[in-house]
Amino acid sequence: VQLQACGGGLVQAGGSLRLSCTASRSIFSMNVMGWYRQRPGKQREFVATISTIGGTAYADSVLGRFTISRDGAKNTVYLQMNNLRPEDTAVYYCNAELYQNYWGQGTQVTVSS
Repeated sequence: VQLQACGGGLVQAGGSLRLSCTASRSIFSMNVMGWYRQRPGKQREFVATISTIGGTAYADSVLGRFTISRDGAKNTVYLQMNNLRPEDTAVYYCNAELYQNYWGQGTQVTVSS
């Protein structure tokens, strides 16, 4: 499984970005797809996931600000990020679980204060 992520960039605090992750196969064949991030000097951490049946989960730090969604016709999972904060600055990684973990290349999100 190959994952292609895009949509990162530089934004001011309070702004929005939408990340996209396109898979090389049907996203409905995955058990779970999601987003993780690695902030400077920190370990990679969970951000949000969406299951095959559409159930979602979020880290407490992004709940109410970020929304994960998907478009099966495009084999794409999105992460809409609103009200961004400087502490959201990180490299964001797309993840898919199907017997093992698959990772896309990271996309940098930088939030200036």
